[in-house]
Amino acid sequence: MEKHYKLFRVRELAGGDEDFVVALAQAFLEEVPEDAERLKNAVAQNDYYTTYQAAHKMKPTIDLFELGVLEDLIVVQDWGKFENNENTDVTKQLELVLKAVENASEEIKNDFDI
Repeated sequence: MEKHYKLFRVRELAGGDEDFVVALAQAFLEEVPEDAERLKNAVAQNDYYTTYQAAHKMKPTIDLFELGVLEDLIVVQDWGKFENNENTDVTKQLELVLKAVENASEEIKNDFDI
């Protein structure tokens, strides 16, 4: 029902090809929750490099599906990028990203019967 995500940009990219929309939704479900778990673990371990990699990989999809947490994801990514952020707390931003991914994933599963 597109409460936790939006398909406008996905449909625009698909150019009317609904099979492509479904394929993108499946790709979201296959990759983004796994990357979110990787991101969560990396932040918990102060693994800056993996944090940066996971967040960077997630950005285009989070943006395409318009989860509304792109800026929060960028904050987490930058925390990983600069590596000297032991005194910086990105817990709030990380939790927002993780919750958005969880909500969107559940909704996409239901909306697309995946």
